[in-house]
This record gives sequence, C-alpha cells and structure tokens, in this order.
Amino acid sequence: MSIFNRGHLFALIAAVAITGCSSTSEETQPAANTGGGGAVSQPVADGNTSAANNLLSQKVVYFDFDKAAIRPDSEEALRAHAAFLASKAGAKVRVEGHADERGTREYNMALGERRAKAIVTFLTANGANAGQLEVVSYGEERPAVDGHDEGSWSQNRRGELVYTAEAP
Repeated sequence: MSIFNRGHLFALIAAVAITGCSSTSEETQPAANTGGGGAVSQPVADGNTSAANNLLSQKVVYFDFDKAAIRPDSEEALRAHAAFLASKAGAKVRVEGHADERGTREYNMALGERRAKAIVTFLTANGANAGQLEVVSYGEERPAVDGHDEGSWSQNRRGELVYTAEAP
C-alpha cells in the first residue's frame, strides 16, 4: 500500500472515529430533514439527500504538519457545508482552528487561526456568506486526543465547524 493510500485510509478512519464520538446536540449539528424550519430541505451535493447529510455530518478538517492548506480529502464535505450555508441565510458557523502540542503557544495560536481562516476562505469561495462565519483559534489548548505521538498529533491538527445558529 503506498504512503498516499495509507494517508487517505488513516484520514478516513480518523474521520469516522471522530464523527462517531461527536456531539449530536442541535447546537453543533445541521438539522436533519424533518420538514420543519431550519431543516436541510434540499439535496446539497449531488442530488442525493442522504449523501448530502452524510457530508454535512463531517465537521472536522485535518491538516498536514505545520500547514494551513485544505487537503483534497476535505473539499467535498466543505463544499456541502458551503452549499448548506448558501441556502440557509440564518445559519451560522464558528470555525475553530487547532494545532498539535509541538511549537510555542503563540505559534500554535497563529497556526490555528490560519487553519480556521483557510476553511472560511474555502467556504466563502464556494458560496457561503462571510457574515455567517466566525473564526476562533484554540491553538494546542483543546486537543482532540491526548498523546505525544504522530497518531495523536495528526488528529489534533484540525479545524472544526461548529454550527451556532440555523435558519428559522
């Protein structure tokens, strides 16, 4: 198995593990199609509502070491979030940037901010309104995984989309 394929496999496993452990409160999840206000009422990605909802459930974007560039494995989910935001003017998202424990606190705060801003730039370039988005950096202060190895660090180098309001 090539390094490229192992990297994608690891990212997929990490995304599934984190998604399975994520909060399901209304504050952090886009609404499901329930027929009421604030619901995802239209297919977002390819015309398949369940596929779009699956993409919307992916709220963590992983980054490479010391980088703030959006990886190709996150683009489809981010496009789905951008389409959701474009269709729901009342939806709001806090984009939280994180870093692993390596580096100084100040450096990691700046890196977390660059990562969050990279996500915001991608979302706005794909249809989201900048007024719907807020940037916050936590640097290394809120690790997703405790540990001092590459496996832990790779899960802590992330940006998270936290929905704070949805269309009425």
